[in-house]
Amino acid sequence: MSSGISLETRDLTIRFGGHVAVNAVSCAFGPGTLTAIVGPNGAGKTTYFNLISGQLKPSAGQVLLHGRDLSHLSAPARTHAGLGRAFQLTSLFPNLSVLENIRLALQSRRHLGLDLWHVWSHHKALTERAEQVLESVALTARRDQPAAALPHGDQRKLEVGMLMALDPAVYLFDEPTAGMSVDEVPVILDLIRRLRLQADKTILLVEHKMDVVRELADRIIVLHNGALVADGEPEAVIASPVVQQAYLGLAPVEEAT
Repeated sequence: MSSGISLETRDLTIRFGGHVAVNAVSCAFGPGTLTAIVGPNGAGKTTYFNLISGQLKPSAGQVLLHGRDLSHLSAPARTHAGLGRAFQLTSLFPNLSVLENIRLALQSRRHLGLDLWHVWSHHKALTERAEQVLESVALTARRDQPAAALPHGDQRKLEVGMLMALDPAVYLFDEPTAGMSVDEVPVILDLIRRLRLQADKTILLVEHKMDVVRELADRIIVLHNGALVADGEPEAVIASPVVQQAYLGLAPVEEAT
């Protein structure tokens, strides 16, 4: 494998009965890049993410991280290997405080276990790092509130903060701005922009908002009926008549007035 590839899927496939939800998708992703994955509803985008992160077991194919085959590892094992996943729906510890959620993610990253009752003074560095993460996601003022008490937008920010605390090599964002108000969206997008500047990080983004895709993506891949149908630089892919008409629901460029 090339040293310029961090994550790769080879002929990744999953079948549900007679339905092929992801069909032999082979794609490689390099560090320092943000790839947007687009396509109509039911195209297989989230299923593709689920196969990469280990929520689903493939019918065929492989997932490789830095050349290591992760295909038979569980989702938690893949997280420890360096895959970080943010879900469309928040996956927090609802009864714990905002700060405790971040500290648990940091403990997990450092393989310290999830013992909340461990003497926190022994982990001063963890607490300081947790405070830094909270500041970066604009949640310092809510540090002591239970996660369940947060508005939806703040829960999304906390989830991104937990992902940042894990410090993965690959970030998988599945519609990170879904359900957020117009005022809340810029905070998440700014976080992704900052992550994008890190040359050693690889970012995959499922996003329906094409203005977000245009701004953030270095590359776009298009899935349709579980198959990879387009792959390239954003402007070229978006301008492709077949993609605009069949997959994005837009009028082809040459027919636009």
